[in-house]
Amino acid sequence: MTTHYRVLSEAETEAFGAEIDAVKQRVKNEIGSQDVRYIKNVQRAVRYFGLFGRLALVLSFLSGFWILGVALLALSKILDNMELGHNVIHGQFDFMGDKHLNGKSYEWDILGTSNNWRQTHNFKHHTYTNIQGFDDDIGYDIIRVFPEQKWSPWYLLQPLYSFLFAFVFEWGVALQNVDFKTVKGLAFLKSLKQKNPEAWKKMKHQLLKDYLLFPLLAGPMFVPVLLGNMVANVIRSVWTFIIIFCGHFTEKTVVFPPEEAQKTSNGHWYLRQVRSSSNIKGSFLFHVLSGNLSHQIEHHLFPDIPANRYAQLAPDVERICRKYGQTYNTGRLSRQFFQVVVRIWKYALPITKTA
Repeated sequence: MTTHYRVLSEAETEAFGAEIDAVKQRVKNEIGSQDVRYIKNVQRAVRYFGLFGRLALVLSFLSGFWILGVALLALSKILDNMELGHNVIHGQFDFMGDKHLNGKSYEWDILGTSNNWRQTHNFKHHTYTNIQGFDDDIGYDIIRVFPEQKWSPWYLLQPLYSFLFAFVFEWGVALQNVDFKTVKGLAFLKSLKQKNPEAWKKMKHQLLKDYLLFPLLAGPMFVPVLLGNMVANVIRSVWTFIIIFCGHFTEKTVVFPPEEAQKTSNGHWYLRQVRSSSNIKGSFLFHVLSGNLSHQIEHHLFPDIPANRYAQLAPDVERICRKYGQTYNTGRLSRQFFQVVVRIWKYALPITKTA
């Protein structure tokens, strides 16, 4: 194990898990009306930012309105993706009994379906975080970010295609469960329609909505609205890419061998979450725009706790990590993203794990 984290005995691991459990239970006991008000406010912000953004795009013949429309629409899409959809789909607000905010049925405004996300993210990623052969989020199977990943000449190009991937990250999420190794070229479309008709239907719905329906409703402003929707979606993709990569692939995060999946105790699982996560420092607004994934350590430890509680949990989690010799990996966005870029360039080369 990397020297960034002290190796714990079984007794220490059990004690570590018990202390994390105690912190979780204390906050769970406090969940209630405050959290309801918060997520309702986020829901309203998504609705009204989106409405005013689309209206501004229609009025983009007026000076400055196109930029305003793009900014508001991108803000709505980011909030819907990060702070509303992602957290609701985790079941964080199921306690409300609101059918519109239920984690098992909520659908978000993004190309990928929530059902696919529950499988690839909620189950596989959160259960087997950074375990090779189990977690498909390790470089999303196209980017080498750890020396333990087998190198191939293809990775020499990853500094270029990683940059391009950020602009279409929404597509990467939507197609994550498509096996491109066995399905070549445009044949993946046929495979997608046959094997995952729900995903195919959702993608068509989103594309028609943003790139045909709303532009047509704008009449003579068809082109500005079309371009505005496209730019807003790209902004959301780039922002999501930055936040997610900074939460998972900074300097001190680690990857685990397949046999780690056999360690299923709370203590072992909590240790994996800490060792495979990074936080990002920032203001309250920054945390909201990141879906509180700027508290990635807390999110990995407590995925079913309302994300607006992560800032409250963070001091206790950091204290426990330091007590047990576990690095609480946090830093400014610029620092964390620089480390991500370094890893992408570094492991494009055939560098392997050293003893």
